Amino acid sequence: MWGLPRRSLRDQKLVVASHNPGKINEINELLGPYGVEAVSAGSLGLPEPEETGTTFVANAQLKSEAAAKGSGLVALADDSGLCVDVLDGDPGIYSARWAGPAKDFALAMRNVEEKMQASGAASPEQRRAHFVSVLSVAWPDGHVENFEGQVHGSLVWPPRGKRGFGYDPMFLPDGRSETFGEMDPDAKHEISHRAVAFRKLVDALF
Repeated sequence: MWGLPRRSLRDQKLVVASHNPGKINEINELLGPYGVEAVSAGSLGLPEPEETGTTFVANAQLKSEAAAKGSGLVALADDSGLCVDVLDGDPGIYSARWAGPAKDFALAMRNVEEKMQASGAASPEQRRAHFVSVLSVAWPDGHVENFEGQVHGSLVWPPRGKRGFGYDPMFLPDGRSETFGEMDPDAKHEISHRAVAFRKLVDALF
C-alpha cells in the first residue's frame, strides 16, 4: 500500500500564527534559508484564538488550525514555555500569562524567582528548568503535523543580557556560560528548543 505523498513547505507562502514580534523574528530567521515567505497573523488582521488547551501541543495546534482556516494559507504556530522542576513544571503553558496583560517579562522572571526562593531552591541542581517548543503546521484542508523540541539548563538570578525575549535572560543552557539573553542569535539558533523542533520540521517538510 502506497503512503500519501509527502508535503513540502519549500517556496510556500506561510502565515506565522503569532502576535509576538520576538517569536515572529526568530521563526523568520529559521525559515530564511528555505525560500519561505512568512507573514504574521497580526499583519493579516487575524484574531488571537483563546488558548484553551492543557498541553503545548494542543495550544500550538489550536493556533495553527485557526490561522490556516482564517487565511487560506499554510499556517505555522509555536506554543512554548519555561518549565521549572521545583515549581512542578510551572509556569509551563501559562508562561506568557505570568507576564500579565502588559507582557512584562521582567515581572514574569521576578515571579519565577520569588516562587523558587520560597521553595528554597538555591543551588544550580535545585534550579533546573527546561524550555519546550511545539511547532504546529496546519494546511487549509485540515492536515496538521506537530514537532516538539526541548533544551535543558538552570535558572540564574539576576537576569543577564538584553537579547532574546521572554525568560531568555535567566535561562542558562547546559554546557554554556552565557544565558539565552546574552547569546548571539546564531548561537542560540543552534541549540534552542525552537531550533530543535524546527530541525524536526525541516526533516519532515523540506
